[in-house]
Amino acid sequence: MKFDQIEQPNSSPFLVDFHAQKKELLTYFHYLPNKTSYENRALSLKSHQVNREQLTAVVREYMTKFPKNDAVDLHLAELEKDALVVIGGQQAGLLTGPLYSVHKALSIILLAKQQRQALGIPVVPVFWIAGEDHDLDEINSTFTPNLGRLQKHTYNDRPNRKQMASETSVEAEKLQSFIRDVFKQFTETIYTKELLQKCLNMTLHVSSYSHFFAVMMHDFFSNEGLLLIDAAYKPLREYESAYFVKMIEHSKEIATLVVEQERDFQLAGYGQPIQASEDSANLFVVENGERFLLRYNNGEFFNEAAGLRFSKRQLLDIAIKQPERLSNNVVTRPLMQEMVFPVLAFIGGPGELAYWAAFKTMFEHFDMELPVMVPRLSITMVDKKSDQYLNELDLQVESVFNGELQSRKQDFINDIKDDDAEEMILEIQQTLIEQYQKLENHLSNAGPTLNLVTKKNLEHHNKQFMYLSRKIEDTNLLRHDVTIRKYNHIEGTLFPEYTLQERWFSPLLFLNEVGPALIDDLLSQPFEFNGKHIILTF
Repeated sequence: MKFDQIEQPNSSPFLVDFHAQKKELLTYFHYLPNKTSYENRALSLKSHQVNREQLTAVVREYMTKFPKNDAVDLHLAELEKDALVVIGGQQAGLLTGPLYSVHKALSIILLAKQQRQALGIPVVPVFWIAGEDHDLDEINSTFTPNLGRLQKHTYNDRPNRKQMASETSVEAEKLQSFIRDVFKQFTETIYTKELLQKCLNMTLHVSSYSHFFAVMMHDFFSNEGLLLIDAAYKPLREYESAYFVKMIEHSKEIATLVVEQERDFQLAGYGQPIQASEDSANLFVVENGERFLLRYNNGEFFNEAAGLRFSKRQLLDIAIKQPERLSNNVVTRPLMQEMVFPVLAFIGGPGELAYWAAFKTMFEHFDMELPVMVPRLSITMVDKKSDQYLNELDLQVESVFNGELQSRKQDFINDIKDDDAEEMILEIQQTLIEQYQKLENHLSNAGPTLNLVTKKNLEHHNKQFMYLSRKIEDTNLLRHDVTIRKYNHIEGTLFPEYTLQERWFSPLLFLNEVGPALIDDLLSQPFEFNGKHIILTF
């Protein structure tokens, strides 16, 4: 692979300032990512109380679902003893969801390795699967590039209820049909048949969205010892029972502190990423298999639309006796993560880092600090065909992101227009309009009926002129279709919908081209957490 770095496309003012490590951002974070921060955070975690034996037992039990791996066993043993963790998480998308799920796992693994070496202590990578998520429309689809456009593929078998991803079953036969549909859009390579069969075989041993996600991620990263845990895993929920109690007891304070901190963040010009409200309980409850967000007012927790109401005592009883019925929202999930794990650093996407900026005072309320916050790696993978076309069109890869490619494409289309034909059509059209005007004047005394007929007749001619103009343009474009397809392929694969590739495509698209060595190749690259956008060319 060829490794390059460019400025981050579509970067927000907040992310620009974060990468510049502006001191003003310490209003929102306890640590910015630098050597001193990692050292100080490691020291502060010595007083962070974690029941390592119970926590490790939960993670170890969860990972018995997957093939045994020595690197995983080593990291579990280290976690049980004294290891710190680098952690991040994601929804359980089908076929791992968008590429940034893999980029996040890569980031977690690489940062854990770097800090293990820098600090001289065990640091293990942990991936937190958001299996409690019930928005299945966000995770039941994937996209493939098709003639420069995005083609959506959806696993349509889903319940009409707010059911958690970890509780939503998948059927092997339907899942296989979905996978075959995706693979039909892939270019046939020497790796296609084996990769397809591997994915089809996986479906025979998975039970839910989250399970399928975890099986695929374990297959990619088990040799790196990546520890996986599903947030909705019942033994984990039982372990979290006491923490849910704390969150219920301090529900009002949590909401108030987050609203105030987010207001400061907005006044600083960074927006309002959460849109937090003071009446939010920041917890979900499961009732009859469905997940409902709770609000809080006058000591009562409720969801009016679902007709649910709980006193504080009732909700505390659920936290103690049935913690699997509770789950976190965007506000309390980070708090739970930090209560459960000894987190040295958190790897997050741009949106997540903005969310966490609202949590500093909430963490301080619980005598805790935010971990070192680190933006995940952002990567675009340039397939062989895109690289070939960029060379043929004499374009640099940066042109895809700065608008030059789109401008060059439009210039090319303008250059191949048949201006003479267009001018002739306009002349004929203008002459016809003038003749119809004469006819209309001549018939003005014959009554309104004939005038209406002539107007409609002219409209019909105008439509025919438009049709003729389009056909000439289409014929012209078809004559130059090879060049236009090159522009479309580059844009549709590297910057679809003017957004980064990593937000759309599954890693299978690139595994199909490069083969199973892709993950090892990615792990061997000289990545730095420097805020740059990485370009990897096959």
